[in-house]
Amino acid sequence: MARSTVSRVLAAAALAAGLGGMPAAAESLSDALVAAYRGSDLLEQNRALLRARDEGLAQAVAALRPVITFVGDGGFSQTLDGGATLVDDTSARLRLTAEMSLFDGGSGQLGVDAANEVILATRAALVSVEQSVLLAAVQAFVDVRLATQTAELRASNVGVIEQQLRAAQDRFALGEVTRTDVAIAEARLAAARSALAAATGELAVARESYKLAVGRYPADLAEPPTPPKPAASLEAALVIARDRQPAIVQSRHILAASEINVARAKAQMGPRVGVGGALSFADSGVQNRSVQLSFSQPLYQGGLLSARLRAAIAQRDEDAAALHRAAAEVDRNVAQAWARLDVARASIEAGTQQVAAARAAFESVSEEAQFGARTTLEVLNAEQELRDAEAGRLSAIASEQKSAYGLLATMGLLTVADLKLGVPVYDVSAYHDAVKSAPVSPEGRRLDRILSVLGQTE
Repeated sequence: MARSTVSRVLAAAALAAGLGGMPAAAESLSDALVAAYRGSDLLEQNRALLRARDEGLAQAVAALRPVITFVGDGGFSQTLDGGATLVDDTSARLRLTAEMSLFDGGSGQLGVDAANEVILATRAALVSVEQSVLLAAVQAFVDVRLATQTAELRASNVGVIEQQLRAAQDRFALGEVTRTDVAIAEARLAAARSALAAATGELAVARESYKLAVGRYPADLAEPPTPPKPAASLEAALVIARDRQPAIVQSRHILAASEINVARAKAQMGPRVGVGGALSFADSGVQNRSVQLSFSQPLYQGGLLSARLRAAIAQRDEDAAALHRAAAEVDRNVAQAWARLDVARASIEAGTQQVAAARAAFESVSEEAQFGARTTLEVLNAEQELRDAEAGRLSAIASEQKSAYGLLATMGLLTVADLKLGVPVYDVSAYHDAVKSAPVSPEGRRLDRILSVLGQTE
């Protein structure tokens, strides 16, 4: 690589990473989060899943209502009369029947209650997905900024070593240093160019991850705001997480549904009372009306009902254990995120001091080298220590951002509403309210309108 200025190296790195033609306006972290929320296919997938669970409630409600059936049938037959004459006969009949359960031990209503708990669990799962989408956007944003700053740092390093190489060559020409000093500078320059190429590659990788998380390639990214620390202490953070973390909320509702299903399995072993009626018309003018009351009690089904009850109990026990496990994992995740954030902030403070000291050392060694008191190797080593310190500080700052938003996610606070991003939030109750009473066909147009509105807000 020929000698070049720092600006030319930076331009080459930007071009290799595909940064040419960026808009002038800087893109903020909030912009990235809003874009990720609006364009996430994963969120759309889970919103559709929630609507399917809402329809499960409608089906449970429908099971409590009468079943009305209309049947029409007709036929044609020929019979042999007296051994010689064929008699044709046509018939037609219309039949209207209605059936309704009067008593089922509460099984039907328990089905409705269980469906409601499943919906609440699915809503919590949707919040978890929302947090994952936003956290991925934060990480992609921070990674692109870190990769960009690292590439700039490596390019600056190349420029400085180029100056040191020229200085070594000039001093060699004057006989002040040996050929070894020139060779050392040349080796360091090759290593710096290799590091710049690696940093440029990392930037290209980070940009692709950003596109996946946010939905577009990054523009010039603005410095993110100071990350929040949403609780005064670890204990306070744990209290919030146990109440808000969607993994715990989801497990609670899953357990509640399982407990209801145990009661439902018991109810299905009891008696049932139903009522039915029929009204039929025949083409001959005959008309039938009937009403009947039915009573049934399972006596023997080969152990099927008992097996269902045992399975429901086992499922409840599994879900209870899953809830305890989820709570323990959330406690661990919050404690780890809290520790990572503390470490990152301590690293920033130490890194800032290290950079200041390394810069002072580099400037002193460089000045002393001009008077022959320092060798080229000493200058290059001091410069390398400075660049390493700067890179470490940049990594610590990136770690602080990731750790802070990771802590929010473990506490259940990394949502569009909690971050106050100013974007319309998906209304999880709009579709639910429209179908919870199991609307009949005339309500179809209303559901179409609701789906249209949901599509516009996503």
